[in-house]
Amino acid sequence: MTQSLAELLVLQGLLTQDQVREAQALQRGGTLKFEEAVLRLGLLEESGLYRAFAKSQGLPFVDLSTGKQVLPALIQRIPAEFARDQQVLPVAERAGKLIVAIDDPLKRIIVDQLAFQVGGEVGCALAAPTALRAAVAKYYGEAAEADVARSMGADSSSDDEGDDAPIVRLVTRMFNDAMSMRASDIHIEPSNSRVRVRFRIDGMLRDIADHPPHLASPLLSRLKIMASMDIAEKRKPQDGRIELEMKGRPVDVRCSILPASHGESIVMRLLDRGANLVSLKQLGFEGEDYAWFKRLISRPNGIVLVTGPTGSGKTTTLYAALGELNRPDVKIITVEDPVEYHISGLNQVQVQQKIGLSFGRVLKAMLRAAPNIILVGEIRDIETAEIAVQASLTGHLVFSTLHTNDAASALTRLIDMGVKPFLVSAAVQGIMAQRLVRKLCVECVEKRPITAPELRALGLDPRTHGEAMIGQAKGCRACEGTGYRGRLGLFEVLELDENLREMTFRNASLDKLRASALATGKLRPLIVDGARKVLEGRTTVTEILRVARSAESAEAAAANQPPR
Repeated sequence: MTQSLAELLVLQGLLTQDQVREAQALQRGGTLKFEEAVLRLGLLEESGLYRAFAKSQGLPFVDLSTGKQVLPALIQRIPAEFARDQQVLPVAERAGKLIVAIDDPLKRIIVDQLAFQVGGEVGCALAAPTALRAAVAKYYGEAAEADVARSMGADSSSDDEGDDAPIVRLVTRMFNDAMSMRASDIHIEPSNSRVRVRFRIDGMLRDIADHPPHLASPLLSRLKIMASMDIAEKRKPQDGRIELEMKGRPVDVRCSILPASHGESIVMRLLDRGANLVSLKQLGFEGEDYAWFKRLISRPNGIVLVTGPTGSGKTTTLYAALGELNRPDVKIITVEDPVEYHISGLNQVQVQQKIGLSFGRVLKAMLRAAPNIILVGEIRDIETAEIAVQASLTGHLVFSTLHTNDAASALTRLIDMGVKPFLVSAAVQGIMAQRLVRKLCVECVEKRPITAPELRALGLDPRTHGEAMIGQAKGCRACEGTGYRGRLGLFEVLELDENLREMTFRNASLDKLRASALATGKLRPLIVDGARKVLEGRTTVTEILRVARSAESAEAAAANQPPR
């Protein structure tokens, strides 16, 4: 079978003999099939490969990626459980014969079994595996929901369900889909007509599924049980945590329930504890930025703050910094809520509010453990802020995060919390505000000239950058048609000099602090870093303006500091 496919691919000019030998060498090195080896090497697109594969097997090929709808009458002929387990999809009926799509010619052996179930003759057509999986999920996802709705009442609590219960399978499939699609969050939102499920992928929400409205109660009940929440409480917000193991890797799910007008909505944040830590350079630090941050985190004492909204990658940046500093001769202690990654060589402490183990209490105990470097997951209150400041003034290097819009706001935020201005001016060494933007997909990115409005929006000089070529999102199968895949950090850096310390000591206003920092070159705004990364072809102007300031303020902010 394999050789005939190889010969056909060469005959059709789709592969060269050298490429065939390369794929066969990879195939011999493991348990891959020939077609899997071709895909892994990126020699052909899946659709074109499986079209030739079908021809070599004497099977018709069906392209399920076109979006053509399958008739509901055909879908109902195959039981949902069978379709999902065997990954088959009915696509047509010809002369009384039901044609089903399969992704492996060996699955022809299930035809007899299927013929018995449907009570008629069955034939096969070959489809690309990715498109078939998506189609089965599309059509039999709805069928699975109907199964759940029939087997469970609106008020059932699912307390006594086994692992094979429909609601359990639905939840399991939801988590598996979220991980395979690289989702960072799952949002479940009930309304009077549906229960909407959305995934946040690369920072953007996408509709994934719509469930019947009477499925809301059993679905939420199941998740509450998994997260150790009060299943009977439906009037108050609740927080919980689910620990899963998916594909052999530990996954931490932080759950937050909010009562809404049509029922409780839940947001679940996925944290893959088995993922590798990201380095500073992988985050987007390069050149002078990398040198600046390395110099900042190499100081013996003081506070280094990372600011930004929830989900902007603050903790990831701090972990990357600790990864640079983690040596046998340095003692590092962290206090976090929760401990997101377990790192060898670090002493990591989990905050537990229920037993009184708060940030402040852990910090006091940490100072007696003689650390060199301290990481405080977040400065939330005056107690934590004051202890962190005192630690930084007594020979410790302290890293922490704050929720502010920009770097300069962190100074006034600490003072507003109650920290004395003279302590803030003495303790803080540097502040970095960050955001995450989507990266252009490397498989389909296209180049085009930058336009005059884009130059103005980014504050770039037309005389210097008027002929620049920038990236444009196109969309392909690798990025699921979005034109983006993965994310990239944008960084606003602020380093305190004597003038800024004096202004902070005098409790100067935020506008004056920012203006002084811009004038002296101690502040490099987000929009400037964004403009540089647009010119490098790594993201788009639309993405930069989505997370940075408006075009008008961007132009003013960037006027003083062109991209390096």
